[in-house]
Amino acid sequence: MSSDDDRPTGTTNTTGPETRPAVRPETRPAVRPDRATLERARTARDRAIAALSDAFAHDAMDVEEFERRVTVAHTSESPEEILALLADLPASTDAIARVPVALAPAESGSRGEEGAVQTVYAIMGGVDRRGAWTIPSRWRVVALMGGAQLDLREARFPAGVIDLEVKAVFGGVQIIVPPGLAVEVHGTAIMGGFQHLQRAPAHPDPDAPLLRVHGIAIMGGVDITTRLPGENDRAARRRQRIESRDTRRALRDERRVERALDRHRDDDR
Repeated sequence: MSSDDDRPTGTTNTTGPETRPAVRPETRPAVRPDRATLERARTARDRAIAALSDAFAHDAMDVEEFERRVTVAHTSESPEEILALLADLPASTDAIARVPVALAPAESGSRGEEGAVQTVYAIMGGVDRRGAWTIPSRWRVVALMGGAQLDLREARFPAGVIDLEVKAVFGGVQIIVPPGLAVEVHGTAIMGGFQHLQRAPAHPDPDAPLLRVHGIAIMGGVDITTRLPGENDRAARRRQRIESRDTRRALRDERRVERALDRHRDDDR
């Protein structure tokens, strides 16, 4: 991997010479960090994700750069590496309060294999779950010639691994996650699409939620989208149109410069 991939590439609103934090998510410790290090990393992670969310909300970076930095914040176990993500952000975003993912109250009984699996069906119809609701530790979503939208931004999560199995057959499932949630996706698509998202640390914190999505899409689709709390579909589409327009403009400017350089080289011959 080149050194350019190790640094943020999106635009940020800064004053003075541009500085980019040196981020190398591949340099993770081979052994599990101790409890104190995990706690310091979690504190740094909450602070960084809150600051990145605030910077993104104020158009200090585009969505690709925001998602890249959030992924690094989740996968890194080094507090120094996580806080380096904020090095080129405006000072106001670095000072905001930490906003952790909401945890559900601890329940009696065991989880894991002995826990009951809750199932959501969308058969020739639609299911829309949003708002403040408690996520089960094990659940399944089945979309058969139908669609399901699961908005997890205001949901309450149990600590530890949350197992979500998704089956989309001639249907679609959209999962909207908050930036502060660690996510791990492993899915199979047959004549369809299953979006993969990997932003979980090598050694997950047992006290923090980790959404683990797996399943299959047959002539259907599974989409995992990161959105800020309060951002609706219209605002998200508007932001995407603006970013797409800015990208096209940047490409046109780049081609214009290349053509000018080519003409200059031809004149020198």
